[in-house]
Amino acid sequence: MQTKHSPATIKALASPGSGGPQGDAEARQYLTFRLGGLEYALDYANVQELRPLQALERFATDGEIISGVAVSRGIIMPVVDMRIAFGPRPSEHDPQTDVIILKLSTCVMGMVTDGVTDLVMLASRDIKPIPNVAAEVDYLLGLADAGGRRLIVVDIDRLMAIRRTRPDSLHAAA
Repeated sequence: MQTKHSPATIKALASPGSGGPQGDAEARQYLTFRLGGLEYALDYANVQELRPLQALERFATDGEIISGVAVSRGIIMPVVDMRIAFGPRPSEHDPQTDVIILKLSTCVMGMVTDGVTDLVMLASRDIKPIPNVAAEVDYLLGLADAGGRRLIVVDIDRLMAIRRTRPDSLHAAA
């Protein structure tokens, strides 16, 4: 099982000249995280910061996946609990859970996962297409191997742009 690094360790790994992950000129840094028993990677350029869930001033909602809104450094943002999107609702929040604060093309938002694990360097040639994936699943960029780990590489902007359609709204439109 992959060890979980603290937000400070991840930040240090991402710093230029830190001795962190190195690679060729076309390689990019990817933040890896666990979710529903699988490990994912997203482009580190979309990560604004990592914050412990307990450090955020939160306001709960009864949303299905939106677990509330939070204030971080004066910015009000939605917090999406990806654990709910990928499986049953967790019984309770672990106060040590990290929240990945994302800067997307349309907003800043928090994303709760099962845990942040590492920073890895991946070149585009390291990301292989996923066979038999529908065109609607354009947020899945491919699969990559990093240190013997299989990673599912996601385009976080596209993933967070997905709109869930309620069945009752489809019937109302008919």
